[in-house]
Amino acid sequence: MKKFNIRKVLDGLKEQASSSASSGQSGTQENNLMQETLQSENFQLCKTVRHGFPYQPSSMAHDPVQKILAIGTQSGALRLFGRPGVECYCQHESGAAVISLQFLINEGALVSALADDSVHLWNLRQKRPAILHSLKFNRERITFVHLPFQSKWLYIGTEKGNIHIVNVESFTLSGYVIMWNKAIELSSKAHPGPVVHISDNPMDEGKLIIGYESGIVVLWDLKSKKADYRYTYDEAIHSVAWHHEGKQFTCSHSDGTLTIWNIKGQGKPFQTITPHGKQPKDGKKPEPCKPILKVEYKTTRLGDPFMILSGGLSYDTVGRRPCLTVMHGKSTAVLEMDYPIVDFLTLCETPYPNDFQEPYAVVVLLEKDLVVIDLAQNGYPIFENPYPLTIHESPVTCCEYYADCPVDLIPALYSVGSRQKRQGYSKKEWPISGGNWGLGTQSYPEIIITGHADGTVKFWDASAIMLQVLYKLKTAKVFEKSRNNKEEKQNTEIVDEDPFAIQIMAWCPESRMLCVAGVSANLIIYRFSKQEITTEVVQLLEVRLQYEVNDMESPPEGGGGGDRDLPTPGAASPSPQTTGPPTHPSTSSNSSDGVRDNVPCLKVRSTPLKQSPGYQVDLVVQLVWVSGEPPQQITSLALNSSYGLIVFGNSNGLAVVDYLQKTVLLNLGTVELYGSNDPYQRQPRSPRKTRQPSGGLCDINEGSASEDRCKSPTSDHRDNSFSRSRSSSVTSIDKEAREAITSFHFCETFARKGDSTITPCLYVGTSLGTVLAVALNLPPAGEQRLLQPVIVLPSGTLGRLKGSILRMAFLDNTGTFLPPAFELWYEPNAVGADSEERDKARKRRPVSVSPSTSQELQESQYAVVCSEKQAKVIALPSLNCIFKHSITETSFVLRADVVQMNIGNCVACFCANGHIMTLSLPGLRPLLDVNYLPLTDMRIARTFCFTNLGQAMYLTSPTEIQRITYSQETCENLQEMLGELFTPVETPEAPNRGFFKGLFGGGATSLDREELFGEMQAGKASRGLAQHIPGPQGLEGMKGAASGVVADLARARIALDERGQKLGELDERTAAMLASADSFGKHAHDMMLKCKDKKWYQF
Repeated sequence: MKKFNIRKVLDGLKEQASSSASSGQSGTQENNLMQETLQSENFQLCKTVRHGFPYQPSSMAHDPVQKILAIGTQSGALRLFGRPGVECYCQHESGAAVISLQFLINEGALVSALADDSVHLWNLRQKRPAILHSLKFNRERITFVHLPFQSKWLYIGTEKGNIHIVNVESFTLSGYVIMWNKAIELSSKAHPGPVVHISDNPMDEGKLIIGYESGIVVLWDLKSKKADYRYTYDEAIHSVAWHHEGKQFTCSHSDGTLTIWNIKGQGKPFQTITPHGKQPKDGKKPEPCKPILKVEYKTTRLGDPFMILSGGLSYDTVGRRPCLTVMHGKSTAVLEMDYPIVDFLTLCETPYPNDFQEPYAVVVLLEKDLVVIDLAQNGYPIFENPYPLTIHESPVTCCEYYADCPVDLIPALYSVGSRQKRQGYSKKEWPISGGNWGLGTQSYPEIIITGHADGTVKFWDASAIMLQVLYKLKTAKVFEKSRNNKEEKQNTEIVDEDPFAIQIMAWCPESRMLCVAGVSANLIIYRFSKQEITTEVVQLLEVRLQYEVNDMESPPEGGGGGDRDLPTPGAASPSPQTTGPPTHPSTSSNSSDGVRDNVPCLKVRSTPLKQSPGYQVDLVVQLVWVSGEPPQQITSLALNSSYGLIVFGNSNGLAVVDYLQKTVLLNLGTVELYGSNDPYQRQPRSPRKTRQPSGGLCDINEGSASEDRCKSPTSDHRDNSFSRSRSSSVTSIDKEAREAITSFHFCETFARKGDSTITPCLYVGTSLGTVLAVALNLPPAGEQRLLQPVIVLPSGTLGRLKGSILRMAFLDNTGTFLPPAFELWYEPNAVGADSEERDKARKRRPVSVSPSTSQELQESQYAVVCSEKQAKVIALPSLNCIFKHSITETSFVLRADVVQMNIGNCVACFCANGHIMTLSLPGLRPLLDVNYLPLTDMRIARTFCFTNLGQAMYLTSPTEIQRITYSQETCENLQEMLGELFTPVETPEAPNRGFFKGLFGGGATSLDREELFGEMQAGKASRGLAQHIPGPQGLEGMKGAASGVVADLARARIALDERGQKLGELDERTAAMLASADSFGKHAHDMMLKCKDKKWYQF
């Protein structure tokens, strides 16, 4: 006798007759009808570009000839910047902090020194820079690195006080070592401390100045291998700067003083300055100040020299912001910065240290910003920064990414955003102007939208792997600023900090309608307008969303108004208000027993609101406290511009809002959506029990749910790795757990099983894996739409999956993607003839793509549903599951999107275990599965987005966006799209020594370093001191696409390019020499003709 298994019976019912046998048969049948165009060869995953400010910067360097800037970070990242749009990101494998960067000026190479005592040589002559050589020190810690201009010998100072010399061509150590005990006085018993500075005399390459932390400075003669002079000061040294004539140098000290020394006057400093110290009248030493961390001394041919320094402020300036001080002649300018200064560099006209520097700008690297100051204009204005470095101006809380947008969208956003720009910038062009743009073949518009903790929303143009801010919207303007009334704040607000933070955004690019949901359980609906208006009263709807079935039968009186009438399941919506929505209803703050009720978390402003061109508030919707329980945060949101509807849900239920008539159409608890067909045994929950987490991403975290409930989405403790266990069975439910609404999809489809016609519908997905339908009965377009009510009718369950529903989409019977209906944008504030055009546009109901009416096919549409665990394709209207795929058993999907590629559609998924996957449609065949991120944190989970045409993005750090592609075509074209950092530029001519300096000496003297540091003279270095590690031969950028023969071809092509470039330079030099020889011959001939008839005494 066959054993009876009740679980199989339940599973059979749950899958609605989609058992493996039947789904296999129907799948084969459907696959024959719909040929899938996408194959696994169409997919490849690679990083494209990183935007934003380098997170936790630690060092900086500038190439004055190539005009490019390099920034190193504490995590071993390297960011290179050229002209606006030319950026590059590299990463040291060890992840150790970058402590120093040195360009090989105009050579297309960069040296980086790391905190793990390794030194690396980067080749910048390729679009994706790669390490050519590395050297790892074993016995000594690196503290300072110096590479003289046009030298191949690199000086490395260590914590022990020694200096080692490295040949940057071969990356081998020289046997020449400057030992600390040889450099200091023999009679000195104390160790001088680590090396904090090395530089050669601008006028004499054979003389090296070495600064030790303790305050000792040594002038070292490289040829004689001994110290010429020693300079001692009783305060620790932080930096040293030369005068260009090589006769004086300046030191900055830990007590806020600057000492200026003559190189031949070693007894005491020639001058001591305390820039920010109060000078006592009795001639005593000024009060000590904070350390001057860096000083630079730059000369000009015609005017006074510049002395620029960071730090050195008086200790009594408590709370003062970090400053950069510019001393020029008798004037001292103190420039306040928004963040602590990491490093600064002065940009000069010449790369030669022995010439007048002619400084024109200062690049200041701050902890969270990059500022460039114009030294040539009065008041030292800053340059307008063209790089997208303000992503983190307020912490990013959510992102959306749209590819292939309407072509008029970016110009429209740019035109309103350009009016928001600050004034008072320098009139000069941005000075970091090196490199060349790539030849981008991608021409479709891309837009990234970021939501922030302070309530701002930023729109970015992300086309052609660049990023530029278009427009900034401040949503907090809609609300009253919170006063410091602690009692009131505790009673109404549901987050400890950032009450205006953006949680979810819904945007319709075609109609330009925008809806944002905030953490304080509020929604704001915006329209786009090119005209300025003043809104006298911001229109407001208040909604009671509650979980308790018992309470819903008798809502409390007062404060609710008609908007909060709760329709019974299956009933039509309440009739719309004829008097319009309540602007600010008289909310009853407390009921008779002191319980807070009907109160929103934020107060909408009551004064007129001036709205500039751009996004303008149309309606505010707020959830209110219910019987002493705060509103739950919104977990899902959708808008449809064709229907004029917004829908939002949380762990209590959902509400449908008609934003044209400004009414609430439906307000239901999740339980009531099921009607009498609820499959779960639930118990009503008392409103006084501990608050549950708000669903969505909150229950991904470890820790107490009630504690997380009250934290802002920017809280640091959210950035831990995931830990969640969830019952995989959807047939059992914890009696206390709530079923949250997790996703929505508006569509024109079948509302019930067996329907013969398609109608406007709303599909709803829940956290227990259920998909439910809500039918929408819309009045005719035009005036009738504004007068007649919209009928909203829940129409039952469509299917069930494991895990929360994340995404739904629809295909027609040929497998073509069916986008939701939309309305085209019109000017909402139009007058006269423009308003007639607007009315015409509004009367045209946009025609959504309807399915084929072919009678041959039994099914007309296919619903694609993706949950945290699996994906299904369901045939409509029969509701048969024709394809099913289990995405993950051990992890869960964080983000899923149905995306359109060039030649078809697919489902793209990002899992909590770091895997990125794509599935074919409608067959759900796995096409790509890459373990991309080994450890995923909360920030990445919150910001990861897929979009059409194989693009995706996420926030890789609090300040940086990482863009990736999963399209093979984009990966292949990426090399062409990337910009070039290195461009062939002639090195400026060396300064002219002048007749008398050449005759009598006194100009710069050169040094044959090759002879001095080479193996013949200096011998071999100690074998165990450092280990040489060869790089991957500079083909790092091609390793993703190239292997074997392809790599050899690519290598040969690079070699040919460089050879061609060198031959071109050789041709130019030959031509110049020929011209010079012709000129010399002509002059000699003229001289001969002039002198041939003269006698010797006539000369």
